[in-house]
Amino acid sequence: MLKPALNEIQKLAKDTHIENKKYFDKLKKRVPKNLDYVMQDLHDAEFKKTDCLDCANCCKTTGPLFTDADVERISKHLKQKPQQFINQFLRVDEDNDYVLKSVPCTFLDNENKCFIYDVRPKACREFPHTDRKKFNQITDLTLLNVAICPAAFNIVEKMKLKMPL
Repeated sequence: MLKPALNEIQKLAKDTHIENKKYFDKLKKRVPKNLDYVMQDLHDAEFKKTDCLDCANCCKTTGPLFTDADVERISKHLKQKPQQFINQFLRVDEDNDYVLKSVPCTFLDNENKCFIYDVRPKACREFPHTDRKKFNQITDLTLLNVAICPAAFNIVEKMKLKMPL
């Protein structure tokens, strides 16, 4: 079972948003030398007890960016030409990036499994990005992700306890 529950995550994220924003602002000003190691440990510990198939909220509520490499890899897997894949599944957003035409993700089945899991976009492979190097550079993205991903929410809460600023 997910803690926090999926139906509570947006409210909890909203309730902690100001506190988290202040925390991340301080973090950016004075980045702890061991930040990436701590984040990797917190990420690994959380995902040892988190099964994304229980949730898949990221796939249901947001769409990843598709890089050119993603388009090439996925279209090859689907035995399509890249332009066919783009025309069928993607659109160009306001930042001129390829994104899904709609959410929930077209490739998500009714058991929260991904039809293209082995070749999924880089953004999906790396979500929720809590183990990324130079974590201090993606705190704005993390603020968004805690409202989507219970695991990201838990990681940030544990981070604030483990690394008080």
